[in-house]
Amino acid sequence: MSGVPSEQAERRHSRAKRALFCVCLALLAAALFGLGTWQVQRLGWKRDLIARIDQRVHAAPVRAPARAEWDKVNAADDEYRRVAVAGTLANDKETLVYASTALGPGYWVMTPLTLADGTDILINRGFVPIERRDPATRREGQPAGSVEITGLVRMTEPKGSLLQSNDVAADRWYSRDVAAIAQKRGLDAVAPYFIDADATANPGGLPVGGLTVIHFPNNHLVYAITWYGLAAMVLALLVFILRGESGTGSRE
Repeated sequence: MSGVPSEQAERRHSRAKRALFCVCLALLAAALFGLGTWQVQRLGWKRDLIARIDQRVHAAPVRAPARAEWDKVNAADDEYRRVAVAGTLANDKETLVYASTALGPGYWVMTPLTLADGTDILINRGFVPIERRDPATRREGQPAGSVEITGLVRMTEPKGSLLQSNDVAADRWYSRDVAAIAQKRGLDAVAPYFIDADATANPGGLPVGGLTVIHFPNNHLVYAITWYGLAAMVLALLVFILRGESGTGSRE
């Protein structure tokens, strides 16, 4: 008879462990479902972002943000906005930023554009191949006098790329860091953004503008389906265990 209480205690312990396991499964399913719902929300946000950027890129150009508006410029409201600006290119202060493009490796040509009010905006005039990095090999593409440039507002890229940091002292650049470039070139009043020039051809064919890559990965639907699928699998396992528990209880 002494074995009966021991068996009952063992069954109670086993049921307690199964109950705890079921609670864990329920919590896991809830967490997976929450992740799926979050991805659905991200999907809506991403689609809205893509639509807004597409509208900006194809809109008629507007005036570039002036000095009084610089502190209000931000990525959410202004990046990829199509703008037009007029001024004089300071070709003697251009900066070459390493670039890997559809045209191959080379450099972005970042040149200050001096406006009528004395302020500057860095212009990414476009791409030049490695063998044409020397401005002397592309003098035709360095116009003097007033020019008008149309392009897209871009946000500064501080410090460097994912793989390499800018070496300011050596004048080696891997990202378009507006503040650092401005300081290196001795510019005082510089817009906190830069402009990617459009594909309007430059004299001599260089630099090549209009190479802005606008790509927003949108895998949120796949992620949502994955999380919801995993949640369904966990729930199915939970139901299976609960049904087995119910059957066991009815036989005792």
